[in-house]
Amino acid sequence: MDLTSKQRAQLRGLANGIDTILHVGKDGLGDNLIKQADDALEARELIKGKVLENSMLTAREAAEDLAKATRSEVVQVIGTKFVLYRQSHNKEKKDRIALVKDKRG
Repeated sequence: MDLTSKQRAQLRGLANGIDTILHVGKDGLGDNLIKQADDALEARELIKGKVLENSMLTAREAAEDLAKATRSEVVQVIGTKFVLYRQSHNKEKKDRIALVKDKRG
């Protein structure tokens, strides 16, 4: 599922109010970090991560690799921080993030 620019903008706005919960360090993207991201995406749908200075990855590389591993979408990458989104399948519909609909579709 590709996000439209309007949906991306909506998610960026929502991401402003959330705390950074993932930290990519010198170990890079290990199985533990991927599992943590996967669990967090299922629970929250929108998560923010940060790449620490001692990491060998850039924020863009970490975000794209993590998105691929967790089947999520990269919403944005700014400096050392990144935001990922994946619609939850376990949450009730009323608790999910309601993305804006694209007018063209």
